[in-house]
Amino acid sequence: MTIPPKSSKFVNSNLTSFKNFFIALFIILLISIITALLVQSWSFANDPSTRYEKIKLKNVLNLPEVVVTDSHPIAKPHNTKCTYWDCFNIYRCGRTGHDRIAVYVYPLKKFIDTNGIPAVGFMSKEYYMILESIIESKYYTANPHEACLFIPPIDTLNQDRIRINITSKALQTLTYWNDGENHLFFNMISGMAPDFSTVVELNTGDAMIAGAGFNTYSYRIGFDISIPIYSPLAKVAKISDIHNIRPWFVTSSQISIDSYFLDELQDLQAHHSDLLILDSCTVHNYSKRCEFGSHKQYSYPGILQKSTFCLVFRGERMSQLVLLEAMAANCIPVIVMDGVVMPFNNVIDWKRAAVFIMEDYLNTLMSVLKGISEDRIVDMQQQTKFLYDRYFSSMKSIVETTFDIVQDRVYPHWGRTYDDWNLRPSEKSTNPLFLPITAPRSQGFTAAILTYDRVESLFTLIEKLSRVPSMTKIIVIWNNQKKAPPPISAFPHISKPLKVIRTKANKLSNRFYPYEEIETEAILTIDDDIIMLTADELEFGYEVWREFPDRIVGFPSRTHVWDNSTMSWKYESEWTNEISMVLTGAAFHHKYWSYMYTTSMPAEVRDWVDEHMNCEDIAMNFLVANVTNKPPIKVTPRKKFKCPECVNNEMLSADMGHMIERSQCVDRFTKAFGRMPLKSVEFRADPVLYKDAFPEKLKRFNDIGSL
Repeated sequence: MTIPPKSSKFVNSNLTSFKNFFIALFIILLISIITALLVQSWSFANDPSTRYEKIKLKNVLNLPEVVVTDSHPIAKPHNTKCTYWDCFNIYRCGRTGHDRIAVYVYPLKKFIDTNGIPAVGFMSKEYYMILESIIESKYYTANPHEACLFIPPIDTLNQDRIRINITSKALQTLTYWNDGENHLFFNMISGMAPDFSTVVELNTGDAMIAGAGFNTYSYRIGFDISIPIYSPLAKVAKISDIHNIRPWFVTSSQISIDSYFLDELQDLQAHHSDLLILDSCTVHNYSKRCEFGSHKQYSYPGILQKSTFCLVFRGERMSQLVLLEAMAANCIPVIVMDGVVMPFNNVIDWKRAAVFIMEDYLNTLMSVLKGISEDRIVDMQQQTKFLYDRYFSSMKSIVETTFDIVQDRVYPHWGRTYDDWNLRPSEKSTNPLFLPITAPRSQGFTAAILTYDRVESLFTLIEKLSRVPSMTKIIVIWNNQKKAPPPISAFPHISKPLKVIRTKANKLSNRFYPYEEIETEAILTIDDDIIMLTADELEFGYEVWREFPDRIVGFPSRTHVWDNSTMSWKYESEWTNEISMVLTGAAFHHKYWSYMYTTSMPAEVRDWVDEHMNCEDIAMNFLVANVTNKPPIKVTPRKKFKCPECVNNEMLSADMGHMIERSQCVDRFTKAFGRMPLKSVEFRADPVLYKDAFPEKLKRFNDIGSL
C-alpha cells in the first residue's frame, strides 16, 4: 500500500505557524525589555536619592529650620580613646573608582530649640570659607553614599558661640551620624572659662577633630589633626623679602600675657636693648601695639616685619593668632608653650622653622637665640616662608592640607614622604632615580625616533645610528595614522634590532611614552631629520649621560629669560653660553622620565602640548628640573641642527608662530608648575683632547662637529 505524501500546503502552513510564533515571542520580549528599562529610568529619574546636587552657599542667613526638642536623644560623648584603627571605617572610602577620599558636606540647616533660639549663631565668615574650600576642592562629593568623610552643617569653630546641649542633640539627627564615625569637626577656639578645655566640649562621639587648641593630653595621635587658628590679619603682615632690615632681634607682641612671662621679659630687656615688649594700647584696637613702659605706639602686625624672632606664649587657650601673623611677616616663631601640639605636627618638622623654649627656662631666651648662626637664621626664615605660603596662607590651604593628611592615612601607598612635606623646592636636589653615580655601560641605549612621513631622512638616520657602538635597539614611533609605514623589508638592513610602533593619535607626547620595547635605562630621543650628528658625538653623549643619569643630556640647547616689557617668561634660541634647556630632538634621558611624563605631568601641560603640537621638549625640561632642581647638560660644541635634505615647509618649526608659541609655553608651564623650575648654567661637556693636535690613535672621539 502506498502512503501518499503530505501536501505542500500542509507543510507550508506549519512553517508559517512556527515562524509567526517566534516573531511574536521576540516582539513580546523586546517590548518587555523596553518597558522595564523605561520604568527603571523613570524610577531613577524620580528617586531623590539618585540626584545629587552640589551645595550652594548663597542664602546662609535664611536656612531651613530644624526644631530640636527635649525628647531628642543626645549624641554619644567625645571618645578620648579613639584611634584611626578602631574609630575610622576605612571601608567607606574607595567607592568612587579612584584612590582619593571623598568628602561630603551635609545640606545646611538651622537647628533651633522649641523657643526658636538657635543652637549656634549665624555662620561665621571663617566657617563659610571652610565650607567653600571643601566644596571647591578635589575631594568634594555631593553623593553621601560614596563619601569617606562627613562634614556637619554646624559652625563649630568657636565654642563661645555654641549651645553645647542642643548642638549635641542636633548632631544625633544627622542622617549618617552613626555615633560620629568618619565625621570631621573643624574647631579653632575650644573650651570655656574658667577651665578652657583644649578640645571642643561637644558630644562628638567617634568623630575626628581638626582643632587648633590641642595639647599632648587631649590630642589623639594619628587620629585628630592639629590646625592653626586662622588670622585674617596675617595677610597684612605678609612680606616677600626675607632679607629686609630687621632692627629688633626679638619681639613680644602678644596681648595680656601671663605676669610670669612679662616679669622674665622685663629682666631680659634690662640687659638686651634689642628685645621689644609690646601690649595693647586701647581696648578693641588689634592693629595697634604700645611698648611696655614707654607707651610708644607701633602699627600691628607691621612691627613683626622688623623683628628676627617673634615670641608665641600660651594664653587662656593654647592656640594664638600671633603664630600665623609672625610667619606671614617672616619672623621666626619662638614657641614658649609646654605641651603644645603644633599645627599639622604629624607631617611638618617645626624644628626647621621655629625655636622651642620651655616655659621654666624663658630666662635663657636671649642666650639661646644669640647662639644661632646667621646662616641658620636665613635658612629658618626661608623655611618659615615656605611653610606659611604652602600650608597656612589661606583657609583653603589649611582645609586642603587637613584632607591631604587624611588622604595619606587612607592611601599610604600614595602618601607623601617627609621630603615632600618639608623640603623647599630648592632643597630637592637628590637623585630621584636611586642610581649609582655612574650608570653601567654594558646596557647601552635605545634610540627612539619620532617620525611622520619623512622616510628618506628616517632611513639615513637609522643607518647612522647603527654605527654607534652603545646603541642596542631602534624603535621608530610612526605618528601618521593616515598612512602606513614602509614594510620592514624596505628599512635599512642593520645589525641592531629595529621595531616600528604605530601610534593611535598624532601627538608629540608619543615621543615620551614608556614603551615596553624600551629595555635599557637610557633613551636617545631624536627627530627623524637630525642626520648631521656623528657616531662619535652620539657615543660621547651617552658617556656623559652615564655620569649624569638623572639629567637630560643632549645637543641643541636653549634658555629662558624674563621679559620686563611683557612681564612674562620668554623662550630664547640665541646661541649663548648660558643654557637652561636641552631639546629632546637629540637628547639622552632615563626611561624614568618617560614614565613621569606620561603619568605625573600636569594634565594642562600635556594637553597644551598635544593640542598645539609644540613644546613637548620644553615640558620635559620643566618636569626633570622640577624634580631634581638641576640644569641639563649640553654636550659638544655643535649648535647647527639643520636637515639639508628636508624641504623647509615640511618642518614643524618652520611656522612663523612656532617661536611665539614656545615663549607662551614657558610662561604657561611656569604657572602650571607653580614656579620657574628651570636652572641656568654655563657648562658644556666636550671630549678630552678632541681639539688638540695629537695623533688620532691617542683620541677616543675624533669626529666631533664644530660650531
